Amino acid sequence: MTKYTINAGGASVEIELTGVAGRQAELLEAFGECQEGRCSCPTDEYLKVATMEVQPSEDRIAITLKAKPGTSLDTTEIAACLDYTVGKSEAYEKSASARDALTPAP
Repeated sequence: MTKYTINAGGASVEIELTGVAGRQAELLEAFGECQEGRCSCPTDEYLKVATMEVQPSEDRIAITLKAKPGTSLDTTEIAACLDYTVGKSEAYEKSASARDALTPAP
């Protein structure tokens, strides 16, 4: 199960997601959309992000967000985005598992 922590400090926010094995591709795709300004999260918090660094490793993803000048990032809104994105990737994994279970073996 994917879990995350959020640490705010000044104009930046550090996020660490753990337990991402098996979901990493979907999560990285979603975070890439946010980096490009095509975020599908239920908040507009991404509009305040000046830079977003994503550092994946085998079973974790580290993200550093920096706010645009004159703005601050709301960790509650970021948590809502993460809940949405992680939930979406877990739903994708469950549907893929169900689809694989229904596919007859050759």
